Amino acid sequence: MIRLEDILTPERTLIGVQAGSKKRVLEQIAKLVASDLPDLDAQEIFESLVAREKLGSTGFGNGIAIPHCRLIGCTAPLSAVLRLDAPVDFDAIDGAPVDLLFVLLVPQEATDQHLELLRQIASMLDREEVRLGLRQAPTNESLYQTVIDAQNTR
Repeated sequence: MIRLEDILTPERTLIGVQAGSKKRVLEQIAKLVASDLPDLDAQEIFESLVAREKLGSTGFGNGIAIPHCRLIGCTAPLSAVLRLDAPVDFDAIDGAPVDLLFVLLVPQEATDQHLELLRQIASMLDREEVRLGLRQAPTNESLYQTVIDAQNTR
């Protein structure tokens, strides 16, 4: 079974991201992933994330969003985690603005894998102590480690 630690890298784990709007957050995600994986196109990632948001917000509640999409040209699932410097409106189910984003991009055909990874992320983020730890992590590295530790202590 694939796990979050297999698809998240320290390079794609950032704190203090300046966004200002949902659209800007999605642009930041696309640029981050494309800069780390040059085979993927930032504009295609952005358009795929926007198209997915149009189907329904990925705002999960508790200040968290899990933007995700299937992506042509993506050969293996990948993730990124961003903590914003200021929360943005994400049309979340509870109406709360979002400051933590767990991004999931999967190959076009990866249905079961996609759903399992989403389940793992959602289950981890259901725990208040995990959310608190993510919001208090002082560096990119500590944010990454908090995610890995949280997944390993279910």
